[in-house]
Amino acid sequence: MNTMAITRLPAQGRQLFPGIMACGVVAAASTFLSQHYGAPVMLFALLVGLAMNFLSGDGVCAPGIGFTARELLRVGVALLGLRITAAQVVALGWQPVVIVIVAVVVTITVSMVVARLLGFQSLFGLLTGGATAICGASAALALSAALPAHPQKERATLFTVIGVSALSTFAMISYPMLAHWLGLDHHATGVFLGGTIHDVAQVVGSGYGISRETGDVATLVKLMRVAMLLPVIVFAAMLTRARTGPGAARPPLLPWFAVAFALLVLVNSTGWVPKGLQDFGSDVSRWCLVAAIAGIGMKTQLKDLATVGLKPILLMVGEAVFLVVLVLGMQHFG
Repeated sequence: MNTMAITRLPAQGRQLFPGIMACGVVAAASTFLSQHYGAPVMLFALLVGLAMNFLSGDGVCAPGIGFTARELLRVGVALLGLRITAAQVVALGWQPVVIVIVAVVVTITVSMVVARLLGFQSLFGLLTGGATAICGASAALALSAALPAHPQKERATLFTVIGVSALSTFAMISYPMLAHWLGLDHHATGVFLGGTIHDVAQVVGSGYGISRETGDVATLVKLMRVAMLLPVIVFAAMLTRARTGPGAARPPLLPWFAVAFALLVLVNSTGWVPKGLQDFGSDVSRWCLVAAIAGIGMKTQLKDLATVGLKPILLMVGEAVFLVVLVLGMQHFG
């Protein structure tokens, strides 16, 4: 887009354009680095975004960076609905569905309780527990969008995304070895990997690295966890409304992006959505989420992350271990 084209944009568009482009450049660079070095793209987006946080000051990029971190995040979450169909959930059978529902509910509940015991707000436990139990960085971003504004919210979100990305990378490498050591068959291994590894891409990579059957089962179980994002977002919105002070504007019970997510799941379940459109929507969702986390990184100061302390790290590691033990226990006794 040349200078003349930019000047013809509406005033708000011209104001947002530099920051959105900056986030887009970081997203493209992060995708390139992820494809060549194998690390999670969200982690690269965070690190590169943090390195460019000088752009989020009072310069021309600040409005667009804020828009990307806030609004494009919601668009990306809504488009996650194109990954899921009702038929995929039914194809799992009842046992994996029960395992997923119980694992998500119990992990989040325990995380909220432990967070309070450690001196944090229970909403921080909801954020970290939801990221661990549902779908990693995508869930952290979605839940952050539904939670009330707070001076520490962006810092907590950034810490959660960094932590869950690191844990997911470790899980992708170590969990298949754990499943082999435990003697799980291909189907059971698929349920275990899909029920515990945080990020969708890493579930796919670890599952199909073992066998086609394991990969198919792991992917379906993981998509079921992604589907749990909607009720958890509704729960987060209910908590936000309940904690809104008297006289303040109450947020909607169902954020628009949660409604859009549900509608896209329903439409996708009809079979009317072509495969090409599903893939396109999934790609747009990924780009929006990567750009949004780049924007959050740009808005965060490194010195803020350096003060998080040991307790949040122990909380997230404990959540990951708890989820592994819970899923393996339900598989064994189910």
